[in-house]
Amino acid sequence: MIDILNLDYGELENFVVKELKAPKFRTKQIWQWLWQKGVCDFDEMTNLAKKLRDELKNKAVLTHPQVDVVQTSKDGTIKLLLRLADGALVETVLIPMESRYTQCLSTQVGCAMGCTFCNTGLMGFERNMTMSEILGQVLAGRKYLQDNNLNPLKNLVFMGMGEPLLNLDNLIKSLKTLNNPEGLSFVPRRITVSSVGFIKPLEILGETGLTLPAISLHAPTQELREKIMPKAAKTHIDDLLAAMDKFPLKPRERVTYEYLLLGGVNDSIEHARQLVRILGHRKCKVNLIAYNPGDRPLYEAPAREKVLAFEKYLWDKKITATIRRSMGQDIKAACGQLKADRLDS
Repeated sequence: MIDILNLDYGELENFVVKELKAPKFRTKQIWQWLWQKGVCDFDEMTNLAKKLRDELKNKAVLTHPQVDVVQTSKDGTIKLLLRLADGALVETVLIPMESRYTQCLSTQVGCAMGCTFCNTGLMGFERNMTMSEILGQVLAGRKYLQDNNLNPLKNLVFMGMGEPLLNLDNLIKSLKTLNNPEGLSFVPRRITVSSVGFIKPLEILGETGLTLPAISLHAPTQELREKIMPKAAKTHIDDLLAAMDKFPLKPRERVTYEYLLLGGVNDSIEHARQLVRILGHRKCKVNLIAYNPGDRPLYEAPAREKVLAFEKYLWDKKITATIRRSMGQDIKAACGQLKADRLDS
């Protein structure tokens, strides 16, 4: 039995023609049922003949992730803990942004990177997620918003559990499916892939033109990056920045560097000065994130005045910097916190 949500458009067309012995035009109909309408049962595909629906049931499965836990923050952030077909748990977060929602997606069950500030990293790596599981999060998130008469889902950020570039084939397959105008129809400018940075996968991703990456830098020097991100730092910071200098950009695009401010670790003006030293001459912007300790603190949160001073220093040195608004702190919206609670209970 084939997982039909794991087929890209070309693979689905091949399945329709060769396995179902149906006309090619049925591909578009089935695709729209799967991705535009998000049906959970082949019998809901009412413009298909019963014989074809029976063939689909005999040869394919249509499985959406099961919503295990829902938590809603006082600021409107919604966190879903999803149970996959094999029982694995992953998290996805719906973040309100004016008249729309942005969804944070996971790409792996667990994570192999072991960053010292990350709850997911402490769990270790279980496995990669399939396209069906990655995009199943989008289907689950969109359905939740529709069922609760909330604003639509418009943006996607691959910033959840796992390192996207270590699941590159399924990531690219997912991005192509997201871009399909007959399906989920997310244009590249509404999708961001966050990565600690691996040079060869970044080159491959750049060649696709499917999205822009946001690089999780989090330190201004190789030495400090090795301390807080030991596995990621195996790619030397100089090599990573040089690789991003070559990443294909449209005229008005810039590389985004994410910088998580950890209290007393990387949040001083001296650290800001070091960051300017490596980024000041580059076509980029910096997304500053204040560490959210939750109830299992791995570090201390930075003082508000330090965050503001860090941002001001970057702006004074002509580097565009924004402070990401912290959302969902009361529901443990940082990745891995909800799953950790669930596993402990």
